[in-house]
Amino acid sequence: MNLKFLCALIIFSALSVSVSNITAQSAVKKQDNLLVQKLPSKKEVRLKINLANAYWQKNHQPQTRAFWDEAAYQTGNMEAFALTGKKAYRAYAEAWAKHNQWMGAKSLKPSEWKYNYGETDDHVLFGDWQICFQTYIDLYLLQPEQYKIARARDVMEYQMNTLAKDYWWWADGLYMVMPVMTKLYKVTGNLQYLEKLQTYFEYANNIMYDQETGLYYRDAKYVYPAHKSTNGKKDFWARGDGWVFAGLAKILKDLPQNAPNREEYLRKYVGLAKAIVKCQQKEGYWTRSLLDPEHAPGPETSGTAFFTYGLLWGINQGYLEKEIYFPVALRGWEYLSSFALQDSGKVGYVQPIGEKAIPGQVVDANSTANFGVGAFLLAGCEMYRFLEHSK
Repeated sequence: MNLKFLCALIIFSALSVSVSNITAQSAVKKQDNLLVQKLPSKKEVRLKINLANAYWQKNHQPQTRAFWDEAAYQTGNMEAFALTGKKAYRAYAEAWAKHNQWMGAKSLKPSEWKYNYGETDDHVLFGDWQICFQTYIDLYLLQPEQYKIARARDVMEYQMNTLAKDYWWWADGLYMVMPVMTKLYKVTGNLQYLEKLQTYFEYANNIMYDQETGLYYRDAKYVYPAHKSTNGKKDFWARGDGWVFAGLAKILKDLPQNAPNREEYLRKYVGLAKAIVKCQQKEGYWTRSLLDPEHAPGPETSGTAFFTYGLLWGINQGYLEKEIYFPVALRGWEYLSSFALQDSGKVGYVQPIGEKAIPGQVVDANSTANFGVGAFLLAGCEMYRFLEHSK
């Protein structure tokens, strides 16, 4: 090869790489500038958090049962209190806790306690009756008085000393109870909480986790190919995966850095984040069946809010790359705050209580629910923290 030609080729290649790098850097800078232009202000986010929560509390009394749906709302309410310091939010949670005597299901006979699905007082070991302990522990930490967590400890310590491993047989249960375990570990220092957390989590993964997609089935009934979506695809329910994703964020928040199995929880969390971003619709929401939008098309708020919360939490903690994940989280928040949230403060487009994406089910601006409001509050609080960190 001619020497002059070879030198020219080397110079041209170097210039091409340089131009390519400049172009890539310009694209990133352009995207960053676009995001800055679209960013809400902290004041705006705080106003929307307060608008949604004030609307809910004005229209719903706290004297309700301690079942999962009310308790899921309270997890968001307590996050809103932690962010805003509004005394009314704490008072609302305390009134709810007192009404329920700081208990979930109220049976006092351990020999009768069950953990299959049930809404009666003997289903003490069923996770839908245990999520209330998250809020009781949070209230205890604000003003430590043992009676606030006495029932939580009695129930969970009884459960941990049984031989059963299959307590978390549905995806929702990971949000309901995993954070109870890490919160009680922080309060008591009892390592058994972390040991059993791992035991129960392993069981849940064995029956619900899909290695190929990185997503979770709602429970064993929905595993492919025994169950398929309308179009013959794997059917992953958005709110179900939202429960898992948000639950993992919550336990990672509380687990010590050197905790056993922390890296496994983090891998599952990051894997879910990668899977979730592929399923977002251009309007910012996630449809009820993640991999088959046509199975139950249209916006849905609860799954979207849990995903937005989980993504923002990971970005804020440095576990997820801002450049990749924040545009997704921002679109999620734009949908939640500009479309799902009504001018009145009602949070709409929440799929009603259920366990799957249902073709033909109506979900519209008037579709609201306590757990959907709680998820909205979680997402708003993490967006506020992102803006605070970015100043």
